[in-house]
Amino acid sequence: MDVQKHMEYWRYGSEEDIAAARSLFEKQHFRHSFFLAHWAIEKMLKAHVTRQTKDVPPRIHNLVRLAELAELALSPERWQTLREFEAYQLEGRYPEAAQVPLDARTARPEIARAEEMLKWLKTR
Repeated sequence: MDVQKHMEYWRYGSEEDIAAARSLFEKQHFRHSFFLAHWAIEKMLKAHVTRQTKDVPPRIHNLVRLAELAELALSPERWQTLREFEAYQLEGRYPEAAQVPLDARTARPEIARAEEMLKWLKTR
């Protein structure tokens, strides 16, 4: 397996997804924006899992589990961000999931948290 090639695949996908999330955010499609922001974080974590394990990451969406597999040293605040972002991927996939109320005022800090998490992950 070409580890570098697989890592680039995940990183490129992450960058593409956060760009789409920003676009949707600006159009105030917050639920879809955060689904893609979750996806962007997930893909960046999968790049880290690939680097750590030298293998294809598991087909899961759980950000906390992916961070554990990548053996990342996260602060308590970053762990909390990953846990809280789980709600956005569930909402995008399952209609029975609890809906997180979002409006322009509450959404702006959330997209900023996603972007900050991605920035931090890229530096690792």
